[in-house]
Amino acid sequence: MRNPIYKGSGVAIITPMNSDGSVNYDSFGKIIEYQINGGTDAIIACGTTGEAATLSEKEHCQVLEFVARKVDGRIPVIAGAGSNDTATAISLSKAAKNYGADAILSVTPYYNKTSQTGLIRHFTAIADAVDIPMILYNVPSRTGCNIKPETYAELCKHDNIVATKEANGDISSVSKTRSLCGDKLDIYSGNDDQTVPFMSLGALGVISVFANICPQEMHDITKLCLDNDFAEASKMNFKYIELMDMMFSDVNPIPVKTAMNLMGFDCGECRLPLVPMSYHGYHDLKDCMAKYDLIGKVK
Repeated sequence: MRNPIYKGSGVAIITPMNSDGSVNYDSFGKIIEYQINGGTDAIIACGTTGEAATLSEKEHCQVLEFVARKVDGRIPVIAGAGSNDTATAISLSKAAKNYGADAILSVTPYYNKTSQTGLIRHFTAIADAVDIPMILYNVPSRTGCNIKPETYAELCKHDNIVATKEANGDISSVSKTRSLCGDKLDIYSGNDDQTVPFMSLGALGVISVFANICPQEMHDITKLCLDNDFAEASKMNFKYIELMDMMFSDVNPIPVKTAMNLMGFDCGECRLPLVPMSYHGYHDLKDCMAKYDLIGKVK
Protein backbone atom coordinates (compact mmCIF):
# COMPACT_ATOMS: atom_id res chain seq x y z
CA MET A 1 0.00 0.00 0.00
CA ARG A 2 1.36 3.42 -0.94
CA ASN A 3 1.96 6.11 1.65
CA PRO A 4 -0.18 9.28 1.49
CA ILE A 5 1.53 12.55 0.61
CA TYR A 6 0.54 13.83 4.03
CA LYS A 7 -2.14 13.55 6.68
CA GLY A 8 -3.60 16.55 8.50
CA SER A 9 -3.46 20.24 7.65
CA GLY A 10 -1.85 21.49 4.47
CA VAL A 11 -1.75 25.26 4.12
CA ALA A 12 -2.72 26.85 0.81
CA ILE A 13 -0.04 29.45 1.39
CA ILE A 14 -0.38 33.06 0.30
CA THR A 15 2.21 34.81 -1.87
CA PRO A 16 3.29 38.04 -0.11
CA MET A 17 3.91 41.04 -2.35
CA ASN A 18 6.02 44.18 -2.11
CA SER A 19 4.45 47.60 -2.68
CA ASP A 20 5.51 47.44 -6.35
CA GLY A 21 3.70 44.13 -6.79
CA SER A 22 6.79 41.92 -6.87
CA VAL A 23 7.04 38.84 -4.65
CA ASN A 24 8.30 39.66 -1.15
CA TYR A 25 10.66 36.76 -0.50
CA ASP A 26 11.88 38.10 2.86
CA SER A 27 8.33 38.02 4.20
CA PHE A 28 7.67 34.71 2.43
CA GLY A 29 10.49 33.06 4.34
CA LYS A 30 9.08 34.26 7.67
CA ILE A 31 5.62 32.98 6.77
CA ILE A 32 7.00 29.55 5.88
CA GLU A 33 8.80 29.34 9.23
CA TYR A 34 5.61 30.42 11.02
CA GLN A 35 3.78 27.59 9.29
CA ILE A 36 6.33 24.90 10.08
CA ASN A 37 6.71 26.04 13.69
CA GLY A 38 2.91 26.07 13.99
CA GLY A 39 2.55 22.41 13.09
CA THR A 40 1.40 22.63 9.49
CA ASP A 41 1.73 19.22 7.86
CA ALA A 42 2.32 20.35 4.25
CA ILE A 43 2.71 23.53 2.22
CA ILE A 44 0.78 24.04 -1.00
CA ALA A 45 2.34 26.84 -3.06
CA CYS A 46 1.02 28.64 -6.14
CA GLY A 47 -2.61 27.66 -5.69
CA THR A 48 -5.66 29.90 -5.74
CA THR A 49 -4.70 31.44 -2.39
CA GLY A 50 -1.17 31.98 -3.69
CA GLU A 51 -2.52 34.09 -6.58
CA ALA A 52 -1.15 31.72 -9.19
CA ALA A 53 -3.53 33.20 -11.74
CA THR A 54 -1.60 36.49 -11.73
CA LEU A 55 1.93 35.09 -11.50
CA SER A 56 3.88 34.91 -14.74
CA GLU A 57 5.23 31.47 -15.59
CA LYS A 58 8.71 32.67 -14.60
CA GLU A 59 7.45 33.98 -11.24
CA HIS A 60 5.48 30.79 -10.71
CA CYS A 61 8.62 28.70 -11.10
CA GLN A 62 10.68 31.06 -8.94
CA VAL A 63 8.14 30.82 -6.11
CA LEU A 64 8.08 27.02 -6.30
CA GLU A 65 11.87 26.86 -6.21
CA PHE A 66 12.03 29.26 -3.26
CA VAL A 67 9.45 27.37 -1.23
CA ALA A 68 11.09 23.98 -1.86
CA ARG A 69 14.52 25.29 -0.86
CA LYS A 70 13.22 27.09 2.23
CA VAL A 71 11.24 24.10 3.47
CA ASP A 72 14.24 21.85 2.73
CA GLY A 73 12.42 18.57 3.23
CA ARG A 74 10.99 19.35 6.67
CA ILE A 75 7.42 18.84 5.47
CA PRO A 76 6.00 17.99 2.03
CA VAL A 77 5.79 20.76 -0.57
CA ILE A 78 2.95 20.50 -3.05
CA ALA A 79 3.20 22.68 -6.14
CA GLY A 80 0.20 24.23 -7.82
CA ALA A 81 0.82 23.31 -11.44
CA GLY A 82 -2.57 23.34 -13.11
CA SER A 83 -3.75 25.13 -16.22
CA ASN A 84 -6.67 25.14 -18.62
CA ASP A 85 -4.08 24.34 -21.30
CA THR A 86 -2.84 20.76 -20.97
CA ALA A 87 0.58 21.52 -22.49
CA THR A 88 1.14 24.37 -20.00
CA ALA A 89 0.07 22.16 -17.11
CA ILE A 90 2.60 19.55 -18.21
CA SER A 91 5.34 22.18 -18.45
CA LEU A 92 4.58 23.55 -14.96
CA SER A 93 4.40 20.04 -13.53
CA LYS A 94 7.83 19.15 -14.94
CA ALA A 95 9.25 22.37 -13.49
CA ALA A 96 7.71 21.60 -10.09
CA LYS A 97 9.39 18.20 -10.00
CA ASN A 98 12.74 19.69 -11.04
CA TYR A 99 12.54 22.26 -8.23
CA GLY A 100 11.98 19.57 -5.63
CA ALA A 101 8.22 19.51 -5.05
CA ASP A 102 6.94 16.33 -3.43
CA ALA A 103 3.67 16.41 -5.39
CA ILE A 104 1.64 18.61 -7.71
CA LEU A 105 -1.84 20.08 -7.40
CA SER A 106 -3.65 20.15 -10.74
CA VAL A 107 -6.87 22.12 -11.08
CA THR A 108 -9.65 21.28 -13.52
CA PRO A 109 -9.55 23.31 -16.75
CA TYR A 110 -11.24 26.68 -16.25
CA TYR A 111 -13.03 29.01 -18.66
CA ASN A 112 -12.82 26.65 -21.64
CA LYS A 113 -13.88 23.84 -19.22
CA THR A 114 -14.34 20.34 -20.69
CA SER A 115 -16.44 17.18 -20.50
CA GLN A 116 -15.83 14.29 -18.08
CA THR A 117 -14.04 12.49 -20.91
CA GLY A 118 -11.95 15.60 -21.46
CA LEU A 119 -11.05 15.66 -17.75
CA ILE A 120 -9.85 12.07 -17.94
CA ARG A 121 -7.70 12.78 -20.99
CA HIS A 122 -6.35 16.06 -19.56
CA PHE A 123 -5.29 14.64 -16.20
CA THR A 124 -4.03 11.40 -17.72
CA ALA A 125 -1.81 13.32 -20.13
CA ILE A 126 -0.24 15.21 -17.22
CA ALA A 127 0.17 12.07 -15.12
CA ASP A 128 1.76 10.24 -18.06
CA ALA A 129 4.23 13.08 -18.66
CA VAL A 130 5.51 13.61 -15.10
CA ASP A 131 6.39 10.86 -12.65
CA ILE A 132 5.31 12.66 -9.49
CA PRO A 133 2.29 12.19 -7.19
CA MET A 134 -0.66 14.23 -8.37
CA ILE A 135 -3.50 15.76 -6.38
CA LEU A 136 -6.50 16.76 -8.47
CA TYR A 137 -8.22 20.02 -7.56
CA ASN A 138 -11.98 20.23 -7.96
CA VAL A 139 -13.36 23.73 -7.35
CA PRO A 140 -16.42 24.28 -9.59
CA SER A 141 -17.19 27.70 -8.09
CA ARG A 142 -13.93 28.95 -9.61
CA THR A 143 -13.70 26.87 -12.76
CA GLY A 144 -17.25 26.00 -13.81
CA CYS A 145 -16.12 22.39 -14.13
CA ASN A 146 -16.93 19.54 -11.70
CA ILE A 147 -15.30 16.12 -11.37
CA LYS A 148 -17.93 13.41 -10.91
CA PRO A 149 -17.33 10.41 -8.62
CA GLU A 150 -17.38 8.06 -11.60
CA THR A 151 -14.63 10.14 -13.22
CA TYR A 152 -12.53 9.91 -10.06
CA ALA A 153 -12.97 6.15 -10.21
CA GLU A 154 -11.43 6.11 -13.67
CA LEU A 155 -8.65 8.59 -12.90
CA CYS A 156 -7.45 6.84 -9.74
CA LYS A 157 -6.47 3.81 -11.82
CA HIS A 158 -3.38 5.82 -12.83
CA ASP A 159 -0.46 5.20 -10.45
CA ASN A 160 0.46 8.91 -10.28
CA ILE A 161 -3.06 10.20 -9.55
CA VAL A 162 -3.24 9.63 -5.82
CA ALA A 163 -5.52 12.25 -4.25
CA THR A 164 -7.98 15.07 -4.74
CA LYS A 165 -8.64 18.42 -3.12
CA GLU A 166 -12.43 18.36 -3.15
CA ALA A 167 -14.03 21.81 -2.97
CA ASN A 168 -17.38 21.23 -4.64
CA GLY A 169 -19.13 21.46 -1.27
CA ASP A 170 -21.08 18.25 -1.89
CA ILE A 171 -20.64 15.85 1.02
CA SER A 172 -22.80 13.22 -0.69
CA SER A 173 -20.45 13.32 -3.64
CA VAL A 174 -17.48 12.74 -1.31
CA SER A 175 -19.22 9.70 0.14
CA LYS A 176 -19.83 8.27 -3.32
CA THR A 177 -16.23 8.97 -4.39
CA ARG A 178 -14.99 7.11 -1.32
CA SER A 179 -17.27 4.17 -2.08
CA LEU A 180 -16.06 3.96 -5.69
CA CYS A 181 -12.35 4.64 -5.16
CA GLY A 182 -11.64 3.33 -1.68
CA ASP A 183 -7.97 3.62 -0.73
CA LYS A 184 -6.92 4.27 -4.33
CA LEU A 185 -7.72 7.98 -3.98
CA ASP A 186 -6.94 10.07 -0.90
CA ILE A 187 -9.30 12.98 -0.27
CA TYR A 188 -8.51 16.37 1.24
CA SER A 189 -11.21 18.89 2.05
CA GLY A 190 -10.92 22.07 0.02
CA ASN A 191 -13.24 23.96 2.37
CA ASP A 192 -12.10 24.68 5.93
CA ASP A 193 -15.60 24.52 7.39
CA GLN A 194 -16.18 21.04 5.95
CA THR A 195 -12.96 19.45 7.19
CA VAL A 196 -14.51 17.57 10.10
CA PRO A 197 -17.42 16.03 8.15
CA PHE A 198 -15.10 15.16 5.24
CA MET A 199 -12.67 13.43 7.59
CA SER A 200 -15.54 11.53 9.20
CA LEU A 201 -16.02 9.98 5.74
CA GLY A 202 -12.36 9.04 5.46
CA ALA A 203 -10.66 12.17 4.13
CA LEU A 204 -7.05 12.48 5.30
CA GLY A 205 -7.11 16.21 6.02
CA VAL A 206 -7.52 19.62 4.46
CA ILE A 207 -5.83 22.05 2.11
CA SER A 208 -6.60 25.12 4.15
CA VAL A 209 -6.87 28.89 3.78
CA PHE A 210 -7.57 29.31 7.51
CA ALA A 211 -4.23 27.64 8.34
CA ASN A 212 -2.42 30.72 7.02
CA ILE A 213 -3.42 32.57 10.18
CA CYS A 214 -3.99 29.65 12.58
CA PRO A 215 -1.69 26.77 11.58
CA GLN A 216 -1.64 25.13 15.00
CA GLU A 217 -5.40 25.24 15.39
CA MET A 218 -6.05 23.69 11.96
CA HIS A 219 -3.42 21.03 12.61
CA ASP A 220 -5.05 20.22 15.95
CA ILE A 221 -8.52 19.88 14.42
CA THR A 222 -7.27 17.42 11.81
CA LYS A 223 -5.18 15.52 14.37
CA LEU A 224 -8.28 15.01 16.52
CA CYS A 225 -10.12 13.67 13.47
CA LEU A 226 -7.24 11.32 12.63
CA ASP A 227 -7.37 10.12 16.23
CA ASN A 228 -11.10 9.45 15.76
CA ASP A 229 -12.05 12.07 18.36
CA PHE A 230 -14.70 13.76 16.26
CA ALA A 231 -16.55 15.14 19.28
CA GLU A 232 -13.54 17.23 20.33
CA ALA A 233 -12.73 18.12 16.72
CA SER A 234 -16.28 19.42 16.31
CA LYS A 235 -15.90 21.56 19.43
CA MET A 236 -12.76 23.17 17.99
CA ASN A 237 -14.46 23.61 14.65
CA PHE A 238 -17.39 25.39 16.27
CA LYS A 239 -14.98 27.61 18.22
CA TYR A 240 -13.25 28.84 15.06
CA ILE A 241 -16.06 28.67 12.51
CA GLU A 242 -16.72 32.42 12.60
CA LEU A 243 -13.07 33.14 11.83
CA MET A 244 -12.96 30.47 9.11
CA ASP A 245 -16.02 31.97 7.47
CA MET A 246 -14.52 35.47 7.71
CA MET A 247 -11.65 34.30 5.49
CA PHE A 248 -14.27 34.06 2.72
CA SER A 249 -16.12 37.29 3.41
CA ASP A 250 -14.56 38.62 0.20
CA VAL A 251 -12.88 36.93 -2.75
CA ASN A 252 -10.06 34.63 -1.61
CA PRO A 253 -7.24 35.55 -0.87
CA ILE A 254 -8.25 39.15 -0.12
CA PRO A 255 -9.45 38.50 3.47
CA VAL A 256 -6.67 36.13 4.50
CA LYS A 257 -3.96 38.44 3.16
CA THR A 258 -5.58 41.34 4.99
CA ALA A 259 -5.75 39.22 8.14
CA MET A 260 -2.07 38.36 7.95
CA ASN A 261 -1.18 42.03 7.59
CA LEU A 262 -3.24 42.72 10.71
CA MET A 263 -1.33 39.98 12.50
CA GLY A 264 1.95 41.72 11.76
CA PHE A 265 3.18 40.04 8.60
CA ASP A 266 4.22 42.17 5.63
CA CYS A 267 2.08 40.60 2.92
CA GLY A 268 1.10 43.58 0.81
CA GLU A 269 -2.05 43.64 -1.28
CA CYS A 270 -3.38 41.24 -3.88
CA ARG A 271 -2.59 41.85 -7.52
CA LEU A 272 -5.28 43.24 -9.78
CA PRO A 273 -8.01 42.43 -10.56
CA LEU A 274 -8.38 41.72 -6.82
CA VAL A 275 -8.71 44.90 -4.77
CA PRO A 276 -8.61 45.76 -1.03
CA MET A 277 -11.60 45.06 1.19
CA SER A 278 -14.28 47.67 1.63
CA TYR A 279 -14.18 49.87 4.73
CA HIS A 280 -16.95 47.89 6.42
CA GLY A 281 -15.53 44.54 5.34
CA TYR A 282 -12.11 45.44 6.70
CA HIS A 283 -13.47 46.50 10.07
CA ASP A 284 -15.71 43.43 10.34
CA LEU A 285 -12.63 41.29 9.75
CA LYS A 286 -10.58 43.27 12.25
CA ASP A 287 -13.30 43.00 14.91
CA CYS A 288 -13.54 39.25 14.36
CA MET A 289 -9.78 38.78 14.63
CA ALA A 290 -9.73 40.79 17.85
CA LYS A 291 -12.08 38.23 19.41
CA TYR A 292 -9.38 35.62 18.85
CA ASP A 293 -6.49 37.86 20.02
CA LEU A 294 -4.84 37.80 16.60
CA ILE A 295 -4.25 41.51 16.01
CA GLY A 296 -0.51 42.14 16.13
CA LYS A 297 0.17 38.54 17.18
CA VAL A 298 3.36 38.34 15.10
CA LYS A 299 6.10 40.67 16.29
